[in-house]
Amino acid sequence: MRIAVLDDYQGVAAEYADWDSLPAQVEFFHEHIADPDELVRRLAPFEVVAAMRERTAFPREVLAALPRLRLLVTTGMRNAAIDMVAARELGVVVSGTGGGGSDRAWAPTAELTWGLIFALLRGIPEHDRRIREGGWQQGVGLEVAGRTLGVLGLGRLGTQVATVGRAFGMDVIAWSHHLTDEAAAAVGARRVEKEELFATSDVLTVHTVLSERTRGLVGAAELALMKPTAYLVNTSRGPVVDEAALQAALRAGRLAGAGVDVFSREPLPPDDPWRTTPRTVLTPHVGYVTDGVYRAFYTDTVESVAAWLRGAPVRVLNAG
Repeated sequence: MRIAVLDDYQGVAAEYADWDSLPAQVEFFHEHIADPDELVRRLAPFEVVAAMRERTAFPREVLAALPRLRLLVTTGMRNAAIDMVAARELGVVVSGTGGGGSDRAWAPTAELTWGLIFALLRGIPEHDRRIREGGWQQGVGLEVAGRTLGVLGLGRLGTQVATVGRAFGMDVIAWSHHLTDEAAAAVGARRVEKEELFATSDVLTVHTVLSERTRGLVGAAELALMKPTAYLVNTSRGPVVDEAALQAALRAGRLAGAGVDVFSREPLPPDDPWRTTPRTVLTPHVGYVTDGVYRAFYTDTVESVAAWLRGAPVRVLNAG
């Protein structure tokens, strides 16, 4: 049996689980395969594929072109890039892993959110660069205490970010489609309407699941409501924010800055406009990329394969 482990960007997947315990030949792919035809060609010999979250898409046409594929393991317990119905109809078991929905996975993304906030408000990347170039202090940073933190999406991740904001002395406001006054108050936030969230936030952070309803939720109209001194941080999903509108606002100086960890196209192409957009701190979708999360993801991947081989698959995501 052959197992393909996809999108091992850092080349570390082999270190995080006991792959040798499986009666299989395991191959690790360190480069992203974006072209569907090339993906099918490369995966044709494999019975099992291990996919990292939503890095590689498996629509019906790709699954149908892989007749040897019998098990597809995705890290986490949700992957919108896999056609679950098609997989079931084609006899492919889709199994998930732990780590993706636990505090272990949510906390690192909340931590990165605050890393981006501080990098923006205190100018950390610029200060680092100036020191290395032989310079010293330039510019004046901003403190977060006393400012307004706006949280778009007050779920588990948004709640963690809000809790830290309160600890730093921020006024925390929040909005999402079904958020109630009581739910917001329970975590020390104040529910506001969507327009007020954008108009009054000094820092607006996005923490909502990508769906047809949330795609483009932060568009040109919403960005126009924001103060020119405000900052936007997105560690959720790239398409939640209209990227072209955000880039235009940053280039025109209508926003003070943006911290972005997620993008519509990943990895970013070499000529992507984000690479030249000013007033930004950019990270390559690393909110969940930590030692603890990777250990949980890959250990459970091996467990999922072993369970499937025994005829008792676990954490099945496409059961009929």
